[in-house]
Amino acid sequence: MSAYFIIQVDVLDAAAFEPYRQDGPAIIASHGGEYVVRGGDYQVLEGEPPLPRQVVIRFPDRAAALRWYESPEYRGLRALRQRSAKTNMILVDGVA
Repeated sequence: MSAYFIIQVDVLDAAAFEPYRQDGPAIIASHGGEYVVRGGDYQVLEGEPPLPRQVVIRFPDRAAALRWYESPEYRGLRALRQRSAKTNMILVDGVA
């Protein structure tokens, strides 16, 4: 069953965040992930406005998603993101 990272990002330091933007997609793809949403216009229909940038990444399953998140290749980029952006990130299973 597919698993999805649902992410909201507010980039606080664009220059520091740039390596994340450049290198992230290849690392995601190497773990079987693919972007479903990466930015784009959105409309709040109910609830509080989210952080400004929306991202959804699909992985083949939860195990693959966690392998990416915990991988040595991503660890450095994750630390960079945490320093240069505010992020809300959840992992959720898709529908079987």
